[in-house]
Amino acid sequence: MYETPCLYIDGEFLSGEGRKTQDIINPATHEVLGQLPHATRADLDRALNAAARAFETWRDSSPMQRSEILRKVAQLSRERAQEIGRNMTLDQGKPLAESVGEITTCADHADWHAEECRRIYGRVVPPRSPEVHQYVVREPVGVCAAFTPWNFPFNQAIRKICAAIGAGCTIILKGPEDAPSAVVAIARMFHDAGLPPGVLNIVWGVPAEVSDYLIRSPIVRKVSFTGSVPVGKQLAALAGAHMKRITMELGGHSPVLVFDDADVPRAAKMLARFKIRNAGQVCVSPTRFYVHQKIYDAFLETFVETLRGIKVGNGLEADTQMGPLAHARRVPVMTRFVEDSLARGGKVVLGGEPMGGTGNYFPPTVITDIPEDAMIMTEEPFGPVAPVVPFNDTEAVIRQANALPFGLSSYVFTNSLQTANRVSRALEAGMVNINHFGSALPETPFGGVKDSGIGSEGGSETFDGYLVTKFVTSV
Repeated sequence: MYETPCLYIDGEFLSGEGRKTQDIINPATHEVLGQLPHATRADLDRALNAAARAFETWRDSSPMQRSEILRKVAQLSRERAQEIGRNMTLDQGKPLAESVGEITTCADHADWHAEECRRIYGRVVPPRSPEVHQYVVREPVGVCAAFTPWNFPFNQAIRKICAAIGAGCTIILKGPEDAPSAVVAIARMFHDAGLPPGVLNIVWGVPAEVSDYLIRSPIVRKVSFTGSVPVGKQLAALAGAHMKRITMELGGHSPVLVFDDADVPRAAKMLARFKIRNAGQVCVSPTRFYVHQKIYDAFLETFVETLRGIKVGNGLEADTQMGPLAHARRVPVMTRFVEDSLARGGKVVLGGEPMGGTGNYFPPTVITDIPEDAMIMTEEPFGPVAPVVPFNDTEAVIRQANALPFGLSSYVFTNSLQTANRVSRALEAGMVNINHFGSALPETPFGGVKDSGIGSEGGSETFDGYLVTKFVTSV
């Protein structure tokens, strides 16, 4: 059974009941899965007031209590992974194995925050005078408003929720209306784990309207957003106008640098498989492939052949390796990337045209002979389209990699320690992966630089955006 769409406010699950609703569409079949209720203005006010009331007690809750709830959620995530994963595949489209893997991986995030929330320390500052006592404490910032995207519905929501709740904050989260089942499932797990009413609230609605209302509210003290750069800038400007703390994890256009001393077959196969993860709808997906001229042909051959063998289909089918794009509107966007490349002299060596039949399907696509000013080289594709271009000069390719305003993730393949160190220092990115894909673990910080965002999630930095620093001095 598909998850019943609902709001979750002040510990209560609320269905349509006269509210405006929208269709939830299966991207593989275009079947209507259910009706998602939008929050009314009264619902938003209720969520704000519930979060404010709950904060008065939750801020003083024991770290042991917070840890116990988070551990219970981790346990429930593992127990319910198959059910939640199936529903996520229905409304988001990714293969079932990817959906289930997203949930079980995020159980580790809940466990990590359960441990780290017991280690939010202050410090004693040695005084200049013996009669003075001075110390520093970290305190929860207050009510948080969070906005999460559709590409990783479970992952993006639970990371923000765990950080806020673990820090002693309360939170109102607006998840993705297109793929809501995973967020509703998260609310049910926290509810079943014994989280007090009002600490977590889930609302839905027209994104611009909900975000504007929540961010302007004097009750909200912190804003966290994961999504596109243009929307992130708008929300950051609004939050800044009201002097509210922000964490922004925005888009990227991740460069890949494959040097002539790399293990070419291994790099090409790894990159091909990582490229089609979630049909390329990943903010850290490799999107600009720079391959040294000496190994270019060998890399391209293996890369293309690996992608050619990818089975594209309904995510519920056992042999599917790549599902549909999450939205029908993304299919013509992929076509525009290809057409622009062709108009600039590019060559399509694999894919390039929408797949027939029902569903939002676009095949793995590889394009060569592309100039640096092509659309695919300057705008994040967020789909299974890969441009592959050769390079000869290390300094020149670093300049190309850093030329865009994005700076989220990057990838380097080389067997030279000197090259790895040199390039990792030079790349303007929040994350550099050398010879593998190692980002987004619970114990490591995740975030970007430049237009790709402000702040980090995960790692020892995970609570920084949800805490304020208070200095106390007494005689």
